[in-house]
Amino acid sequence: MLRHPAVTPVGRAPRPKSRGSYNCGHCGLPKRGHSCPTPEAPVPPRSSHRPRRALSFDDECDGEADALELVPVADQQIREEEEEEVEEEEVGWGGEWALPTTCMVEVLRRLSPRELTRAAAVCRGWRDCVRRVWRSAEELRICVSPRSEIGSVLRKCQGLTRLRLRMESDVDATLLACVAFSIPNLETFELNIAENAVNRITGDELGRFVADKQFLSSLKIEDCTNIGFLNLTSSSLSTLWLSNLHSISKVAFKCPNLREISLDFARQENDTTDLATMMEYLGRTCPRLKNIHIASIHLSNEVVLALTSANLRNLRMVSLVLGSRITDAAVTAIVSTYTNLELLDLSGSSITDSGIRMICNVFPKTLCRLLLALCQNITSSGIQFAAAKLPLLQLIDCGMSICRVNNQYQYKSCQPTSGPKGEVAEKFARFQKLIIKHANLRKLSLWGCSGLDSLYLNCPELNELNFNSCTNLHPERFLLQCPNLKNVHASGCQEMIIGAIRNQVSNEFVATGNHLPSKRLADGSKRVPVPHFVQQLSEEDKQKRKRLPHCVVHHD
Repeated sequence: MLRHPAVTPVGRAPRPKSRGSYNCGHCGLPKRGHSCPTPEAPVPPRSSHRPRRALSFDDECDGEADALELVPVADQQIREEEEEEVEEEEVGWGGEWALPTTCMVEVLRRLSPRELTRAAAVCRGWRDCVRRVWRSAEELRICVSPRSEIGSVLRKCQGLTRLRLRMESDVDATLLACVAFSIPNLETFELNIAENAVNRITGDELGRFVADKQFLSSLKIEDCTNIGFLNLTSSSLSTLWLSNLHSISKVAFKCPNLREISLDFARQENDTTDLATMMEYLGRTCPRLKNIHIASIHLSNEVVLALTSANLRNLRMVSLVLGSRITDAAVTAIVSTYTNLELLDLSGSSITDSGIRMICNVFPKTLCRLLLALCQNITSSGIQFAAAKLPLLQLIDCGMSICRVNNQYQYKSCQPTSGPKGEVAEKFARFQKLIIKHANLRKLSLWGCSGLDSLYLNCPELNELNFNSCTNLHPERFLLQCPNLKNVHASGCQEMIIGAIRNQVSNEFVATGNHLPSKRLADGSKRVPVPHFVQQLSEEDKQKRKRLPHCVVHHD
């Protein structure tokens, strides 16, 4: 039922600049000297002297409730303002060009925050629509320049629950106080710092922020150089990412529901953080921990033993990166304690092929991702063994692991010496070949493997391959049988190997099998393949070739 513009709800001020209608909104008779006896009588059709509204008042209220269903707003004043805004049901210049408010709001949702600010200056109707967009926003991703004020933007988004900021100026506790005051129901907070900016937030200030936000479940902050200690207490926090940490003197986590933690430490030799004590404390206070990532050059076997003694039963992902003092002894402790791992990242460690064999013997039914980049002591034999014994693998990263001896990540001397190191150096002095045949592998990274000159891949599900800086691959000893390959990265490779990659991954030469039928010679001595111009393809084969995925080769 269409609502007459002159009839306003009780307690609401009439619309300005509107004289209303001279006829009764119930019976349609002139209002002068008239009392309507039947207020529930049906409304007759309006006269055509003014344009009809696209939606009735009740329909638009329903639409507004549906739009705000995902954002529960508890403030009664906001609801009253929403009802007042509903009175203007069309936005535009009048006539046939008027657009319903709900449609206009949906259009404005596609704009960026800067574009929304410009749209609000067009007219009053657009400003009201922009106000609704800000109010109904659940997630905000914005880059804050030094001249802009983030507080004025956050005050508009009273239903915000997820916030991601990239700060181009210095950050201190004022930002945390502004976010805590403006967003009472914050659940996810991510703070990225530009290269020229400095994060001055201390551990005490971060601890107060986490303790005050009762609904905070995910916290990710970059460049935490001034956090001298970690004292976090929260019953709702489940994800914690902190990067560029340095010399943490005290660690106190009281987060019983923490599921994922990522601590990235600065690459400095003077870092005094006691990682072993930190691992023990995590085991006592975070029993539900499922994913753990630690990146530090001070990782060692003692830290891994402290992690295994914590006995985190729900642990599924272990990532210990850049720990050059992690050896096969640490692998033994990991495989004996955590037997259900799905991801294992020991990039930058000193494990050997023996450690890879231990991993394959324990995780054949669970491990899906194996990352062994920058591991100087592994060879192509260990990688082949992992691909053969781990049928569920979907990702293998062994970048900068199979390198020449004169590479900066290998031994400095190219001359073979006597003893165990001489044997290893002699082994790396020779080029190696890698043969992988896997049914489920989807991503393979061989970046910087300059020690490879032969490569044979038979992976039907592989869709991404990284050959960057593989400078010694030989085109005649290179074969790809990967029909679903979509992206190949070959920056820094020779022109001949790039040409071989293009030929083998193009739609005409994808190795999905032998498309060419064979035919015996006249003397019956041997079979030879029939060329394409002789072969007559059927319609089914033509359609099959059209469905082959297109592969992109990325190179310099």
